[in-house]
Amino acid sequence: MSNDGSMNDHDLLALAIEQAELGLSEGGIPIGGVLAADGEVLGAGHNQRVQLGSAIRHGETDALENAGRLPASTYAKATMYTTLSPCHMCTGAILLYGIKRVVIGENETFMGAEDLLREHGVEVINLNSSRCKEMMNDFIAAHPSLWNEDIGEED
Repeated sequence: MSNDGSMNDHDLLALAIEQAELGLSEGGIPIGGVLAADGEVLGAGHNQRVQLGSAIRHGETDALENAGRLPASTYAKATMYTTLSPCHMCTGAILLYGIKRVVIGENETFMGAEDLLREHGVEVINLNSSRCKEMMNDFIAAHPSLWNEDIGEED
């Protein structure tokens, strides 16, 4: 935490990791997201494609949904925290809502559309979290077909 008591990037990524762990405990894919502005959580979520039978509820989109409708000025000052590099769908949502900063846990198990984010002026920060890597590596090894389905690839 910072001196004023607000949460910093590591604190907020830790909340996204908690969301990913929750998703894993529910039998889902362990990816979590948190939308925050000024160190305050606006919405948190986790991948729920398995739990809800959803085609679009990734960690980032679930966090956006849970944040509810927000004014453009709020999105403009917000940061999306995600345990894994955002896929093209989640990148599109980030760009659509004008979120200018994304903090990711890792991009070694999956490299999303980070270049597309940067091309549109989004600051992308990789905290290179060993917990995020471990969680994804373990999940991919245990459930390769479910992982491939989540990222739109064939087995």
